Amino acid sequence: MENEQKPTPRRKLPPIKVWVSEDERAEIVDKARQANMSLSAYLLAVGRNSPIRSVVDLLAVADLAKVNGDLGRVAGLLKLWLAEKRGQGASPMDVEVMMNDFRKLQSEMLAIMSRVIK
Repeated sequence: MENEQKPTPRRKLPPIKVWVSEDERAEIVDKARQANMSLSAYLLAVGRNSPIRSVVDLLAVADLAKVNGDLGRVAGLLKLWLAEKRGQGASPMDVEVMMNDFRKLQSEMLAIMSRVIK
């Protein structure tokens, strides 16, 4: 086996100290909590200009994914129902327009989710 060296644990490296007021500290701690990150991880990410994703944003994306799946299921059931009852209640042209609207909505939702995650 090769002689692999384990990286030094961060807690053994020298810290960077910053003087802040109690209000500033409270604000930073609150933002770290909103991002579901430790204070150290949050400050490291901010200092390295890494994107910070809020837990709220990620939960919203998860909710959008569920809605997107529901939208797909509704569109599929509608298409199945209309295929079995062909010509009854709606013209094929109207059905196609509606299916295109469903696809457009799904595409828009996916675009929004990808923008939030990036």
